[in-house]
Amino acid sequence: MKEYHLKTSDFDFNLPEELIAQTPLEQRDSSKLLVIDPVTEQMTDTHFDHIIDYLSPGDALVMNNTRVLPARLHGEKEGTHGHVEFLLLKNTQDDQWEVLAKPAKRLKVGTKVSFGDGRLTATICQELDHGGRIVTFHYQGIFLEVLESLGEMPLPPYIHEKLADKDRYQTVYAKENGSAAAPTAGLHFTPELLERIKNKGVKLVYLTLHVGLGTFRPVSVDDLSEHTMHSEFYQLDEASAQTLRETKAAGGRIVAVGTTSIRTLETIGQKFKGDIQADSGWTNIFIKPGYRFTLVDAFSTNFHLPKSTLVMLVSAFAGREFVLSAYAHAVKENYRFFSFGDAMFVTRRTQD
Repeated sequence: MKEYHLKTSDFDFNLPEELIAQTPLEQRDSSKLLVIDPVTEQMTDTHFDHIIDYLSPGDALVMNNTRVLPARLHGEKEGTHGHVEFLLLKNTQDDQWEVLAKPAKRLKVGTKVSFGDGRLTATICQELDHGGRIVTFHYQGIFLEVLESLGEMPLPPYIHEKLADKDRYQTVYAKENGSAAAPTAGLHFTPELLERIKNKGVKLVYLTLHVGLGTFRPVSVDDLSEHTMHSEFYQLDEASAQTLRETKAAGGRIVAVGTTSIRTLETIGQKFKGDIQADSGWTNIFIKPGYRFTLVDAFSTNFHLPKSTLVMLVSAFAGREFVLSAYAHAVKENYRFFSFGDAMFVTRRTQD
């Protein structure tokens, strides 16, 4: 791939609004699956439960086990009773959080906000850019239990329907609390499908990356060299690292579920020069055409926003022109897009 001087506009495509999925399908693994091979440029239309046909004994399927917090809170400003909305982004220390606040201009340092008739209150401690605030929460009991009772799932801005079952915005293997958004490529898996994959001889491996709000933010510059990625916390434990090392040593593939798993694996691969070690920290890796992959051999992902860093990541792996042609095919065949939409499986990467 020699596409190194690209602009944000090079990743635009036409997407009819009616293809943006508003609700999940009744059965998770009944979504459509577009299988693409960037080496042969072949495309195959199938359904997600057939992903098992594209996995081989000895492969490792790597999934992000982050759990979405019910991170959207509705409350009122003390004194004026004006409506306030918080979206929790990340826990900075103890009971202090970075949040996206609305209406931010009325929330100055020292302002107090009340939620749930005072069961949870917050004090604004610091003003950040783009409506961001650092706040300290006050409550009795356990914070996550209070949040579960008062908070709503932070669905992306392009979803306008109310979610009837909030568990449908969690993967079936969600475990580690901390995300402001779901790792949506994993929403297609059921316990039964995972068991079938395991029985085929594929190793199931879990890591954690807590998805931040930046995943929804559009790229605001056209020159990609000027774009700075948001930071997200990741963790890979020793047991998972050992399984991945054994997979590579035996000639198996590392198959990532979603861009969050890819970003975690490639952060570690870059840091340790292709070695796979247990690690945790913050990553702002920006994977775009010209990037050389170190660990990931294949992956599944949903269909992403035009001009997004996620389309750029897929293009880095499979080639921009081929990815855009696959997206055009998906539009033509009425695939469902974004968080509750259909999926793509990329079988292998193009050669540099």
